[in-house]
Amino acid sequence: MAEKILVLMADWDDETQKVLAGWYDDLNKAGFVGKQTLGLPHHITMSTYTLDKEAEAVELMKKVAAGHAPFEVHLSHIGMFEGGSVLFAGPERNLELDRLHDACDLGVVQEHPWTPHTTILIDEPDVIQSALPLVVKSFHPLVGKITKLHLCAFWPTREIASVELKG
Repeated sequence: MAEKILVLMADWDDETQKVLAGWYDDLNKAGFVGKQTLGLPHHITMSTYTLDKEAEAVELMKKVAAGHAPFEVHLSHIGMFEGGSVLFAGPERNLELDRLHDACDLGVVQEHPWTPHTTILIDEPDVIQSALPLVVKSFHPLVGKITKLHLCAFWPTREIASVELKG
């Protein structure tokens, strides 16, 4: 399968990564694997770009990371997207998160309005519904920190660059 899209992501700090990985590990031990891309750090997608924008996206990512300091975000709830195939942890939007998202814009019209989220599981709706009680049981609100940006091409996954927020 040929690459189709570039995705710029904001990664959580190490402690938050551990908590999010624990939620997924609980699901995995219960037999839920999902269809999400494994091996990526837990993140909030900031923007997507066409493949021809790779050089621009790398430069933008570096500029944005240099101008934004790490910041806290409250993961307050769980949710599902329409159709019930994506289960996620939802952050409370705050000024820093919105500013970071706005700074990552290359002027490309996005297919859907931006909904900040951290994916927990992608699968068929009936699988998500079966997994939901486990997520409800293990989920607890937490304050995490966004510390870095990284850019990938998908599918298959190709890591392009990663930059710490320095602000």
